[in-house]
This record gives sequence, C-alpha cells and structure tokens, in this order.
Amino acid sequence: MPLHPEKEKTNMISEFETKLLGMMMIVIMLGMGASLTWRDFRIAFRKPKGVMVGLLCQYGIMPLLGFLLAQALDLSPGLTVGLILMACMPGGTTSNIFTYFSKAVLALSIMMTSVSSLIALGMVPALLEFYSQLAGLSGDFKIPAGNVAQVLFVLLVPTVIGMVLRKLNPNIGATIELLGGMLGVAVILFLVFTWIPRNHTLLASTPWYVFFAAIGLGIFGMGLGYALARLLKQDPNRSRTIAMETGIQNGPLAVLIVTLTFTGPMQQEVLLIPVLYSLFIVITSSIVTVFFRRMSVREALARDRAKDGTVLAS
Repeated sequence: MPLHPEKEKTNMISEFETKLLGMMMIVIMLGMGASLTWRDFRIAFRKPKGVMVGLLCQYGIMPLLGFLLAQALDLSPGLTVGLILMACMPGGTTSNIFTYFSKAVLALSIMMTSVSSLIALGMVPALLEFYSQLAGLSGDFKIPAGNVAQVLFVLLVPTVIGMVLRKLNPNIGATIELLGGMLGVAVILFLVFTWIPRNHTLLASTPWYVFFAAIGLGIFGMGLGYALARLLKQDPNRSRTIAMETGIQNGPLAVLIVTLTFTGPMQQEVLLIPVLYSLFIVITSSIVTVFFRRMSVREALARDRAKDGTVLAS
C-alpha cells in the first residue's frame, strides 16, 4: 500500500547529509578494522562454531524474516525493498556496545560483526537479488546488485586500513576503535535528529504495520537468533551474543545504499523502514540488554552457589 510519497517531495535526505553519512560510515568501518588483529581471525578459525552459527542467523534467518514480514503485511514495493535490504545487512558496531553492557561475549560479537561485514561483499548482493525476485520486485524498485557491491567494497578499504593501523600502533588503533564505536551511535542519532523532524507529517500518517515491520525485524531477529543458537548447542551467554548480532543490523549502511540508489519520492518510501528500524533498534536493544544482563547475573550467582556447595560437600 503506497504512502503517498508525492506529498513529501521536499523532505529527502540532502546531498550534504548523504556525503556526511558516507564519511561517518568510513570512520565507523575504520574503527571496526582497528578493533581487529590477525590473531583474532586465527582464533576464530580454530574454533569457528560460534561465528558460523552467527553467520547462519545473520544471513539465513534475517533475510528470510524480512521477506516473510513483507509478504505477511502486504507491503508496497518501496517498503518491501527497504525491509528486505535492511534484513540483508551485516551486523553493525552498535551491537558490540549492547553486547558489552549485557555482559555477553564481546570478543564473539566483534568477530561476528567483522566477519559478516567482510563477506557482505558477496552475500548481501546475492541475497538481495534472490529475495527481490522472490518478492516480485522489478524495474525502478529493484536495487542493482552492482550498486550494493560497490558501496561494500569501498567500505572494506577503511576496515583494512584500521587493521593495519592497529598492527603498527596499538594506541592509535584503540583510539580509532573507540571513535568508531561511538560514531555508530552518533549516526543513528544523526538520522533521528535530521530526517525524522522533517518528516513528521509522513510519520504521523504511516500505518501501524510499517512500524510493526521496522520494530519486529529487530525483535523477532533477536528471539530467533537466540533460539537457533541454543538449538545448535551454544551456551546461554554465547547465545545472547548471537541474538544481539542477529537482530542489530547495520542501519546506517542500509540508509546510505538507499540514498545512493534512489532519488525523489521513491527514495522517501524506500528509506522509511531503514530509518524507523535504526531509531527503534536502539530502544528495543536497550530493553533486551537489561533483560540479558539480569539473566547473566542470575547465572553467575547460580554458578557461585553451586561452586560453594561443591566446596562444602568436599
């Protein structure tokens, strides 16, 4: 169902904002690269199960979930392509922050974000093409796979540079890593404080099912990610990490791809779900973080009591 985008012709993301968003993404990817060492990859490949389960959730569950939500809610072509694109995105650095505060496995979170971002160059265009065809998207509403691949390839360059800087000077690498993580949150705030106020009329007339799709993608993704991780024998703490990584997608990257692919009213309609997702994922992830943190604390207390009981028994 169309959202009458013709009424919103003056409220696009400006050319300046698009360039600023691109620069922010470069710094974020630079920071992600600075969080990595080649030793991290060696460790991950020696014990790859956690990362492999995470990738299965990231590129298996999420795109399928996005497609099913779009079909179940009978979204318009513009909203459908925005939702499928959002679902196909790799994990974002924001997930690392929420993983840290939820007392989950930060090292696994960073590796999942990094590996999913590195293989996104092949996975995202392929999945986007597959699910776009499955949804019957064609013509103007179809995002060319080459466009997505070009953006992802460009963003891989600062990732590699970040890794090199970390290798040459760990102090500089740590500073860039911190800056990149903080900027991940800043990009979302940027979207909130620039795009949303200018589009309050559009948002006020947005049907409930659009909000349901944008919010549900993250919530259902976390729930399914946790369930699949437990099913595949991951411990509760690693499962919580995988849940966070599954549900928290790289929203700013999706927004950047949309702004570089579409213009005019069409851009506005496609952009709606990625922007709403980026806004609400901060809220829903904060709630889930509190819940996961309490679970982690309870499990730690249970382990301590069990340990004390074993000592007393002996």
